[in-house]
Parts: sequence; structure tokens; C-alpha cells
Amino acid sequence: MSDASRTSSRPFRDPASESLPARLALLAIAFLFLAAFLVLPLISVFFEAFRKGADAFWQAIVEPDALSAIRLTLLVAAISVPLNLIFGVAAAWAIAKFEFKGKAFLITLIDLPFSISPVISGLVYVILFSAHSVLGPWLKGYGIEILFAVPGIVLATIFVTFPFVARELIPLMQEQGNGDEEAAISLGATGWQTFWYVTLPNIKWGLLYGVLLCNARAMGEFGAVSVVSGHIRGETNTMPLHVEILYNEYNLGAAFAVATLLAGLALVTLVLKTILEIRFGAGNAAGKH
Repeated sequence: MSDASRTSSRPFRDPASESLPARLALLAIAFLFLAAFLVLPLISVFFEAFRKGADAFWQAIVEPDALSAIRLTLLVAAISVPLNLIFGVAAAWAIAKFEFKGKAFLITLIDLPFSISPVISGLVYVILFSAHSVLGPWLKGYGIEILFAVPGIVLATIFVTFPFVARELIPLMQEQGNGDEEAAISLGATGWQTFWYVTLPNIKWGLLYGVLLCNARAMGEFGAVSVVSGHIRGETNTMPLHVEILYNEYNLGAAFAVATLLAGLALVTLVLKTILEIRFGAGNAAGKH
């Protein structure tokens, strides 16, 4: 009997038909790994934050430098996320709907922040806008401060977060194709009407998913922001940088208190991410059906 016939005669083994002990062992390994590297550290953060009581926790949150870090983090996210949303939609539209020279190069540039260290991206802005660069003295002559100021933090945050929206939308829009848009235009719709009433409803769950990930990364970014911020307390410290300073000063209670805000953001992001995945999957299934 040939190898091909011998192989074809073997019964197909469904992976779901594994024995109960094997499935239990796999589940145990997965849950133990999650407990050791995710759940326990998260619990320890909240435990340390409230170890000295709710009053100490609250005082650490309302302390002026902490409030400044919270406001700056929200401001940076409020600026960078909408800009990345606009860029992500425009880039995904161009890549998915049109053919042009340099498309592969554009996709490579979009993936660039995923392949380099955030610290390197921060150093790029230091090179561009430092006092010894070409742009730095010229901008300073007009009273424009980039490094060790809010604009530098915003630029660094935009750089490390701009792939998230585009990378969620590109495969989605490529899968959907151009049929709906071409039908709308053939019926007399303008370009804006086509986008607003046809394209946007088709990509809304993927868009929200990308915005959610982009916002979470913008608020939690450390490496690039650390390089360009200057660590000026009460002025250029975001929440992650403020946590680092408190920890280095052995003010552990306050450090963990501020860290719980970031951990809470991560939990909210996880819940919203799960909801969007469910809605996104249901929307795709309904669209295909």
C-alpha cells in the first residue's frame, strides 16, 4: 500500500476529541500562567495602593503633581488619538481602495513603530529639535518649545500610536472591497455621502477597536515620552513618569495609588475590547450572511 493511500485511510482526529485529562491539563497550564503573570501582579498593585487606607490613597491622587500628571496624560491622549484616527482612516482608505506606486512602502512605514524601540523614536525627536539641530534654534527663535514641553510629548505619543487605527482598518476594508462604494456612487452619491453613509457604518466596530487600543497605548506610553519630557515635575510628567518618580523616591504607597489609575484604564480597555470584539464579530457575520 502506498504512503498516500495509507495516510488517507487513517481516521481524522478532531482536536476537540482530546481526552478529558488532556484538556484539563491544558486549561490548568493556561490559568496558572495567567494567574502568575497577570492576575497576581494586578492584585498586588491594588493591595499596595490601599494598604495605608483609603485616605492615603486619595491624598496621593489629589496631590498637585499627581493631578498635573493626570491632566497632561488626558491632554496628550485627547490630541494624539483624534489625529491618529484621521490618519488611520485616510491611510486605510488609500491602501485598501486604490492602487498606486509605493503602497508597500507606505504599509512598511505604518508598521515602523512596531519594529523599533519607543526610546529610539524619542531620540529621533531629540535629534530633530535639540539646541544643536537645524530646526531647534529656528523654532526657539519664534518662541516654540518642542523638547521638554507638551508638543514634544504629543509628537512622541503620536509616533508610537499611529499604527493602531490604520492596522485595524486596512485588512477590514480590503476584505469588504469596493462594491458598496461603487454602487453608492453609481446611484449619485457624493464622495462624502459615500463615506458617511456606506463606508463608515461598515468599519465602525473596527474603527472603535483601533481607537480604543490607540488611547490605551497613548495613556500608558513610557519610553518615548520619557526621552522627550525632561521629567519636569508638575509640568511634563505623565502618569507613567510620575509613577516612576514616586517609586524611585521610595514613596511606594503614592506610586501604587497612581498606578491603580493606569491599571483601571487597562481593565476598562479589556472590557471594552471584549465587547467590541463580540460586536465586531457579529457585525462581520451579519455582513457576510
